[in-house]
Formats: sequence, structure tokens, C-alpha cells
Amino acid sequence: MANPYGDLELDARGMRALAHPVRVRILGELQRHGPATATRLSPVVGATPSVTSWHLRHLAEHGLVRDAATGGSGRERWWEAVGRGFRFSGDQDAGSALQRAIEDAEGDLVGDWHRDVEPTLAPAWRAVAGRSSTRVLLTPEEAAGLEAAVEALLAPYVLRKDDPAAAPAGARTVLLLRHTLPDRDHG
Repeated sequence: MANPYGDLELDARGMRALAHPVRVRILGELQRHGPATATRLSPVVGATPSVTSWHLRHLAEHGLVRDAATGGSGRERWWEAVGRGFRFSGDQDAGSALQRAIEDAEGDLVGDWHRDVEPTLAPAWRAVAGRSSTRVLLTPEEAAGLEAAVEALLAPYVLRKDDPAAAPAGARTVLLLRHTLPDRDHG
């Protein structure tokens, strides 16, 4: 499948390395907020600074994070995510383990959003927020084609994150959750 966002592509080894809720949280924080130290990350990811540092080194061994050019006092080690995102395919067992770790790390994204964010939004943002749930009748090949078409449509907006200053006034980060959940085979 194409990779229009330039995401880091994980093999089975990389999927297994990331398949831990603390590592998923660390990588997500670095991708969303930029470089940080283990000490700065630890309260956000729910681990001590030394455990966070250990997980950062593990992620670095697998090419998911690296030392950041961001300065500090010289005594602090700053880390950054290698890519803006990641994707995985292939080994289904490793992929399932990683998906479970991601879901564990994310918690109740939708419930948290409804409680913490939705009440603070301006009417224009509330009007475009929401959920859709549509069932379609597809073959596996058509589902792959649909996913590729959606990614191509989203690519300019995803890549815009590389230069936020070029975004139009009023633009903000928007999380789009997409799940492709085939029904059980009843045949």
C-alpha cells in the first residue's frame, strides 16, 4: 500500500518494540508536541523518569526516536520522534499486539473529547465535529482501494503539519479516527 504521508513503516520487529502502552504514549507525545526529555515525558506517560528513559532507549534501538538537536543544559538528553506517524502491515500477530497497546495507551479518546474538549469549542467547530458510521459492501481489494483514496484525500492536510505557519488562519489539529471493521463471515 502507498504511504502518502511519509510515515515510518514498521516491520514485525518494530511493531513488537512499540507494542507497550508506555512506548506508544512516549512516541505519541513526541509526535504531537516535539522534542522532550525523559523527565518531561514521565508524568505524561505514567512512568518514572528512569523507566521512561529506558523505554526511550528501546525505541531508539528500533529507529522510532532519536537524539534531538534541541538544546538543553548539556546534562539533559532530548529526544524526538523519527517520523510524524507510523504504519504497519505484514505480521498479523505483531500488528494485533501493537493495536491493543495503542488502544490501551489512548484510553477513551472519544469520551475524553466529549468531556474535556467539546464544551470548549466555538459553534463553528462543534458544527463540523461528530461521528459517522456507515456500512458498505466491499471486497478486500475494494476496501484497500477505498483506504488508498481516503489517504490521498487527506495527504495535503497531514503534510501541512510539517509547516504549520503555512496553514490558513484558524486551522487547528483535528483527530480523524478511521476504523475498517469487516463483519463476521456468516457463510
